[in-house]
Amino acid sequence: MSKIEQYTIIAFSENAVGLLNRITIIFTRRHVNIESLTVSESSLHGIHKFTIVVNTTRDMVQKITKQIEKQVEVLKAYFFTKDEIIFQEIALYKVSTDALLKSNMIETIVRESNARIIEITPEYTVIEKTGHEFETSKLFVELNKHGKVKQFTRSGRIAVTRSNAELLTEFLNAREQEQLQLAQN
Repeated sequence: MSKIEQYTIIAFSENAVGLLNRITIIFTRRHVNIESLTVSESSLHGIHKFTIVVNTTRDMVQKITKQIEKQVEVLKAYFFTKDEIIFQEIALYKVSTDALLKSNMIETIVRESNARIIEITPEYTVIEKTGHEFETSKLFVELNKHGKVKQFTRSGRIAVTRSNAELLTEFLNAREQEQLQLAQN
C-alpha cells in the first residue's frame, strides 16, 4: 500500500464562476479531504492561483491533479511535497486587553513567538502571527493559558515553489513556442 503524505496542489486558472465547486467535487469523489484551500490572484494578470493541501498517496494526488487540469478554465496544475515549496499561513488572535494590561506575560509570549500586536481597543487586542501550522497552534495554546482567547482564525496555506521561475510562465512560454512552430509548418 502507498504511503500517505501531505501534498500541496497549485493550480492556475481563469477566474470563472463555479470552478471552485467543480474542483472540490474532484476531491469529494475520491474521498480525499481538503486540509487547506486558498484562492487568490497570481503574479500573472487575469490568472488565479488555487493552493490546496491534502493528505493522500502520491498516486492519488497525481490522479487528482490530472482531473483538475481537465477543467476548461484551468491552465495548469502541479503538486508538491513540503520540501519542494516554501509555505506559510497567517493567524489572528483576539484576547482581552484587560488580560494584556494585568500581566506582562501575554506581551512576553507575543515577543518570543515573533508575533505582533495589530490593534488595541479598550475591550480587546488583536495579535497576528505568520508561520507554519504548528507555530500558529502553539501560540494559540500559550495565549489561551494566560488570557482566554476570545477569537481565533487561521488562513489556509500560501506557497511558492523553490523553483527560480514561475512554473506557469515556463509552461505558457513553451506552449507559445509550440504554437509558433505549428504556425510555421
